Amino acid sequence: MNLNALSDFILVATNEGLGKASRASGISKATLSRRIADLEEQLGVRLIERSSRGLKLTEAGTMLMFRTEGLLSEVSEAMTAVGDGISTPRGRLRVAAPALFSQLAMGRIGAEFCAAYPEIEIEIVAEDRMVDLIEEQFDVAIRINPSPDSNLVGRCFARDSLVVVAAPQIIRPIPGAIRAIPAIVTSGFQPRNWTLDGGKLVLEPIPKLRFSSLLMVRDAAIAGGGAALIPQSIAWNQLARGDLVQWGIASGPEPTLWVLHTSRRLAAPKVRVFVDFLCARYPHMSLVLNG
Repeated sequence: MNLNALSDFILVATNEGLGKASRASGISKATLSRRIADLEEQLGVRLIERSSRGLKLTEAGTMLMFRTEGLLSEVSEAMTAVGDGISTPRGRLRVAAPALFSQLAMGRIGAEFCAAYPEIEIEIVAEDRMVDLIEEQFDVAIRINPSPDSNLVGRCFARDSLVVVAAPQIIRPIPGAIRAIPAIVTSGFQPRNWTLDGGKLVLEPIPKLRFSSLLMVRDAAIAGGGAALIPQSIAWNQLARGDLVQWGIASGPEPTLWVLHTSRRLAAPKVRVFVDFLCARYPHMSLVLNG
């Protein structure tokens, strides 16, 4: 396949027309049109529908653009690095991260990263859903307790704990039989007991307040709305000030945060330095110490 023709197709597709692509690149519209026609003939499919109203990608054209745009960008970066004799991280870096972690930490991390690597433009998208790195053109994803995926590689950079907290005026139940308590929970709460400190205290949460955000759950607990099971990383300041009291640490697997990227792509310098930067930001693997 002619990479120049493929590059010109991406150029026309991203600029949504031959005219804009020609002005952006300095390549004549006739040359761009001919190269795209040659690419269509080679592939045996139509990539662009041409009409008096302009150009529109076909289904095949859309698929080709999404699957190759990021790869061509990384190949271009690699060739530039080789030509310069260096591997300076540069270009646009798209990161998908959980909403809560984004709100608490990614603003500072993004600013510090850009200061350290001024030739990188970073975009951070707060996404709790499972994004597809290739289809949605993300370079990196930060995930909590990710399932094994042969298409992804990465590193665990931080750990957290789930703790039950309440306002100081709410009396902690005495260990013994299962204790029912008024609870503040998230919208997706599924009924189950909270087992603390290896089984020393078992609580039956009776939902009284439901929120879609863990930060709202924490604030409602501070206001005395009931007990809440939340990450320690979003409560340690309030615990230190005495706004909240910790009843215990929840038993079970602890939340871990991983920074992942696809193993099917070139390991671009911008991805490598971001992974290293994020891991160095949490040298003790603790979100609490870096909250």
